Amino acid sequence: MSKHVLSPYKIGKMEIQNRFVMPGMGVNENGTVDEVSIAWYEARAKGGFGLIITEFFAVDALGKAVPGEVILDNDEIIPMLAKLPERIHNYGTKIFMQIHHAGRETNSYVIGAQPVSASAIPCPINRELPRELGTEEVYELIEKFGDAALRAKKAGFDGIEIHAGHGYLVTQFMSAYVNRRTDEFGGDITGRAKFGIEIVKNIKRKCGSDFPVCMRLSGDELVESGRKLNETAILTKLLEEAGVDVFNISIGVYATPQYMVAPYPASIGFNVNAAEAIKKAVHIPVIAVGRINDPVLMESVIEDGACDFVALGRTSIADAEFPNKVKEGRIDEISPCVGCNTRCQGKPGSDPKDSGISCAFNPFSGHETTLKILKSDSPKNVVVVGGGVGGLETAWVAAARGHSVTLLEKTDKLGGQIVYGCVPPNKVELSRAVKYYKTMCKKYGVKIKTNFEATKENVLEQNPDTVILATGAIPIQPNITNEGIPVVQALDILGGKVQAGNRVLVIGGGLVGLETAEFLTSQLRSATIVEMLDEVGNGIGDSTKYFILKSLKENNVEIITGAKVEKFTTNGAVCSTKEGKITLKDYDMVVLAMGTKSFNLLESEFEGQVKELYVIGDALPGKDKTISAAVDAGAKVALKL
Repeated sequence: MSKHVLSPYKIGKMEIQNRFVMPGMGVNENGTVDEVSIAWYEARAKGGFGLIITEFFAVDALGKAVPGEVILDNDEIIPMLAKLPERIHNYGTKIFMQIHHAGRETNSYVIGAQPVSASAIPCPINRELPRELGTEEVYELIEKFGDAALRAKKAGFDGIEIHAGHGYLVTQFMSAYVNRRTDEFGGDITGRAKFGIEIVKNIKRKCGSDFPVCMRLSGDELVESGRKLNETAILTKLLEEAGVDVFNISIGVYATPQYMVAPYPASIGFNVNAAEAIKKAVHIPVIAVGRINDPVLMESVIEDGACDFVALGRTSIADAEFPNKVKEGRIDEISPCVGCNTRCQGKPGSDPKDSGISCAFNPFSGHETTLKILKSDSPKNVVVVGGGVGGLETAWVAAARGHSVTLLEKTDKLGGQIVYGCVPPNKVELSRAVKYYKTMCKKYGVKIKTNFEATKENVLEQNPDTVILATGAIPIQPNITNEGIPVVQALDILGGKVQAGNRVLVIGGGLVGLETAEFLTSQLRSATIVEMLDEVGNGIGDSTKYFILKSLKENNVEIITGAKVEKFTTNGAVCSTKEGKITLKDYDMVVLAMGTKSFNLLESEFEGQVKELYVIGDALPGKDKTISAAVDAGAKVALKL
């Protein structure tokens, strides 16, 4: 099934052992290449990736996009850099350094000066007016790119990637979206391409013709006057002639971030068509990227000739061993990337101070030096109460450490809130996490009992050394007067317990309320959302929120904010707003999505009855009720045992 994706392929004269590429992603926050970041990359090399591309390194101090970015502007940095490729090469993996200049995609507080760009046109997101680079300054920067590449080569890197996508400086020159120059670096396509072309030539002159140069490009910038795919195809021909050895085809700019790191509403492989178009335009390898998270998809796009390599960004965060698991036929053991954009985008797990890169379903990712599954010296009898994701994570990790683990779930299904969370449109991939947990629990011998409601008596009968309560949360049921309209919980609708009405009033504009409304419209029913706050989607990532609100707008869902329900009537509700009371009518059902509260009836029962007692996840009152927090807490408790 994976013949093509596991086969070797050449970039220039360099052979890569397979088609799996880990693309550049921001992981370092302290301006160095330290043991933490080396261990991060090494885990992916050990996991079987054929090519690793680092996060970006700035070619000069004005080129930093973020405060912690390493500046590659002097030879003194080479010994520090050399430690990284040395470790990566132990596994037969090749490693390219990504070099870049942010141009206008930064701020003065980051670089200590006014940002620069091809033209004095500010980024609509950063909104800081850049200074237009003079012609001589452009030539100086070309030299700096070449010098940075040479330092990477001296440090032992196998190649270089020029980041010319996502709206950074090289693409600011290449795109009419920014470039309004009238000198040799502006005007027509050839003029706009000259900066990038000269950078490639400079690198080849300084590093040698056999030193591979990759260029990351956005196939479509998705903005008015930005570069479209047909122009990118022309541009890649010019760049190939200049010496580029491989193209890495991404998408978007800072003004369209929802596509640069697309969440689950974007279909898997949504950007492969861009790579395919470039593949037809050039005679060198092409890397495809964009929610490529399934081994079957990877094999298919390479077999069909759409691309030569697949870049697994968040997928490599979710599971460092992805390639090896594919090679060994352990597909069900792959910790899945479901496009939730939580831990990988800096949201913390159970520790609010831990905002580094990680994965909601794999808290070990990004913590390679601190979180390790090691065999316990004193195996224990462990009972986990609750089969949600927090409980499942706790169970398999504890079992992997050699403990005897029994998991008790009172319903007939494992997964907790995910049972409902995978029902709305575009969220079926969430179910992959439950499938993964079942596989890991089975592998390590977790005894699972469903339809088993835990009590003090039946748990103590199992003589546990440790009891872990992962009993989750239940929906809030408000005390609101009701004159007769049917009122149900969102989980009743999503769980298939209640037939939805035709005109539904959804109370609550958080993630559950928005996605329930989206589900209702997919069933050709109408929905209106009422939210007490001044805006909906509180706590939802911007990219995810963009797609959900776009879907709701397209399906004519009315959203009423700043409205508190006073009472339910026979056909709607009366709400209070800043302007006064409003009456909503002509509805046949109310669906509540007003949040949850912890469900923990057993903690007091077990206090003093067992050697160790832990409460994790949503069962803890006042804690953030998120998947990532529950999973993170579960893993850390399992490591304590």
